[in-house]
Amino acid sequence: MKLTKLLERLDYECINGSLDVDVTDIVNDSRKAGEGSLFFCIRGAVSDGHRYAADVIAKGAKVLVAEEALEVPEDVTVIRVKDSRYAMALISAAYFDYPAEKLKVIGITGTKGKTTTTYMVKSILESAGHKVGLIGTIEAIIGEARIPAANTTPESYTIQNYFHQMVEAGCDCVVMEVSSQGLMLHRTAGIPFEIGIFTNIEPDHIGPAEHASFEDYMHCKGLLFQQCRLGIVNADDRHLEQVLAGHTCQIETFGFSENADLRAENTKLVSRPGYLGIDYTVKGSDFSLDVEIDIPGKFSVYNSLTAIAICRHFGVAKEDIVDALAKAKVKGRIEMIKVSDEFTLMIDYAHNAMSLESLLTTLKEYNPKRLVCLFGCGGNRAKSRRFEMGEVSGRLADLTIITSDNPRFEEPLDIIADIRTGIEKTDGKYVEIPDRKEAIAWAIHHGQPGDVIVLAGKGHEDYQEIKGKKYPMDERVLIQEILAEDAAKAAEQ
Repeated sequence: MKLTKLLERLDYECINGSLDVDVTDIVNDSRKAGEGSLFFCIRGAVSDGHRYAADVIAKGAKVLVAEEALEVPEDVTVIRVKDSRYAMALISAAYFDYPAEKLKVIGITGTKGKTTTTYMVKSILESAGHKVGLIGTIEAIIGEARIPAANTTPESYTIQNYFHQMVEAGCDCVVMEVSSQGLMLHRTAGIPFEIGIFTNIEPDHIGPAEHASFEDYMHCKGLLFQQCRLGIVNADDRHLEQVLAGHTCQIETFGFSENADLRAENTKLVSRPGYLGIDYTVKGSDFSLDVEIDIPGKFSVYNSLTAIAICRHFGVAKEDIVDALAKAKVKGRIEMIKVSDEFTLMIDYAHNAMSLESLLTTLKEYNPKRLVCLFGCGGNRAKSRRFEMGEVSGRLADLTIITSDNPRFEEPLDIIADIRTGIEKTDGKYVEIPDRKEAIAWAIHHGQPGDVIVLAGKGHEDYQEIKGKKYPMDERVLIQEILAEDAAKAAEQ
């Protein structure tokens, strides 16, 4: 592709070489540079791409996109830009011939609810005949292909590549999670979002490698509403005004508030062994619908209400919305696994104090005989998370089973000791079973009628990371193995 075509929407200065160059490939990993490639010099958290100029030129790169002048041969083109990440987003879009302009792109941002809502939207739109791609925390879905995710919002090149593949696969819509990091690092720059969604916001992702402050976090979330045609936002969130500061889009609201354009009324908890759900009525100026979903809690109302608010704009029939919400399942997000007719067991990704508190508070509303919480914490992460999660579980659960998560390079027993420190600030009962499979087996074997048992922290993950290596470990598989072993023992007797 001609370099001038790649640069057509970008402000830049050519400070070396010629613009009359054919580009064979665009890369931001120096190891992937080849003959005729364009290389983005990006300053990352760990390394600075400007330092690899000589390496990529030796491999045949003919164009460097950089933020500073570089010492290069005369026949190498250097394009100086203000921000290499922003340039990469716009050049990647041009490289794949602007695939986002051939799709209706729905972007969902917020602290919680993004993943579940994306799957709900996909389910509803597909029930109405749309072909929908998905990009999110768990995976990207392109036709029948499922690609495990490394980031909630991938690098801009990857996003544009996925969009291109979606167009090729016949998709007409894509729903994607848009993280604050993705917005801050320009991964979504240049994407013409049809609809932007704001679910909620709480202090999170604040630290040296993420956001400097809660205000910065809110500002980055709000960037989506300077990049979409229509914003659909949670009217009940107390930080809504700050998030929407500077927005340029039309706004619609949803929530429980009487002032919301689309609101939930008459919520009722639904409970029976092995099943927890909620039903409610959706009301709007020109809209009314009764909904039941088999995911418990008030946040499930928010997630489904968000999905309905989006899908109204695609002309989806009410019966299709109701049917699709009943079928929408998200791996590892309050995922109920049938193991008994007497108690309920579920898997959830709650892996910090805020998400665990939200989950356990929701489940307590169903008045289980006992609320049992099994979890561990990741190694090489802030110790404060362990104390906080231990305290939350000790306060809200009737019984906590402390086990191992991803110990990484720490010893599981050291992590468990930190969790114990948090629990012992409360009166909560607990047991310690370091091996996760043994811990799950113990939870199942000691389940009592009316219990709700939560396996928290791993969610959709299908591995356990120990000393730099990822070992296969899927809690669904562990549960099936435990049940099969129990059946074999029973048969022997």
